[in-house]
Amino acid sequence: MERAMLGVSLRDQIKNEEIRRRTGVTDIAQRVAKLKWQCAGHIARRTDGLWGLKVLEWRPRTGKRSVGRASTRWTDDTRRVAGSHWRQAAQDRALWNSLQKTYF
Repeated sequence: MERAMLGVSLRDQIKNEEIRRRTGVTDIAQRVAKLKWQCAGHIARRTDGLWGLKVLEWRPRTGKRSVGRASTRWTDDTRRVAGSHWRQAAQDRALWNSLQKTYF
């Protein structure tokens, strides 16, 4: 859609970064990743004991898993960046915000 806005085709061989710079449109994948990171930090800092943290760790499959790679949870991406103690890291907002920059 951004290419159509600029009148640019794939044959022009202009990179997506250049097109986003020209249009000023935010990359939706980066926006979703940022919101996901912020949501995980918010849920980890909650102390009311509601079901939010359980949802992050939820494994939806029951019985035998299908052939192939195991399903990923939201926390799998978070653990990849912040480590296995990501909930403790989320308690320190300054640390959590600095880790957010490496998440993208």
